[in-house]
Amino acid sequence: MSRTPDAHHASEPLVTRYARGDTAIPGDEIWALEAHLESCALCRARLAASVESAAPAVSALVDGVWSELAPLLPTTAPMPRRRRWALPLLAWASPVMVPWVCTTVLITLLAILFDQTNGPGFDFVLLLAPVLPVLGVAASWARGLDPAYELTAGTPRAGLPLVLRRTTSVLVVVISLLTLAGWITGTGIAQWLLPCLAFTTGTLALGGLVGVTRAAAGLVLAWVVVIVAPTVAVSRMPFADRTPFTLQTDALPVWAAVFALGLAVVIVRRGAYSLLGARR
Repeated sequence: MSRTPDAHHASEPLVTRYARGDTAIPGDEIWALEAHLESCALCRARLAASVESAAPAVSALVDGVWSELAPLLPTTAPMPRRRRWALPLLAWASPVMVPWVCTTVLITLLAILFDQTNGPGFDFVLLLAPVLPVLGVAASWARGLDPAYELTAGTPRAGLPLVLRRTTSVLVVVISLLTLAGWITGTGIAQWLLPCLAFTTGTLALGGLVGVTRAAAGLVLAWVVVIVAPTVAVSRMPFADRTPFTLQTDALPVWAAVFALGLAVVIVRRGAYSLLGARR
């Protein structure tokens, strides 16, 4: 972004061109300017002054809207103030995460219950662990579930940084729950942590191509059909190995490679997460 000599504010020509709606401004400069305007009151004031002089039609439109809204303000109840501790949380978590967290807790409790009541057999917590974060990532980026989706997608800081923040918040919840469930059922964290991370990065990597929600649905379906269903069926046979090879210690290097590959794809295609299609 073009800056003034003190390197702390946007340059006057850039602000003026932005106020006029100049379509020749490069996209990265627009992104940087809008991100800067969020935190710089001085540049916002300069932009307001530029709009009045460079785009009088826009200024007249704003004045007209304001003249209609001003008489209604005294009769409109003010919005409740957000609590200060909740503001950082909103920067990391999606508004739709509360029902997803409740669902995740319920699924984990059911898995623990099955493991405790069925006696020796397959480890249900271990079978579900890899795909639990995938559900959360999908919920965080579902167009139909998030009422603020369009607003969020239009902000200058949308894209990979917001994707990673929401994914991190999902992983914090899931890993905490699975650690507790593993302590109760005796499932070691080494067995499920790498598959869990690999599925998460795999969802994001595929999400840059087909949309995060579609990628999550496809991976969950593939896991259930290829791994969960056969494991449940085999567990009823005597002397059968009830832990699938994909979740045994020998498979951990493969999961590490999948995790690294998914992470590399996410980094290389980081620009794809600024597109609306990545959130479908």
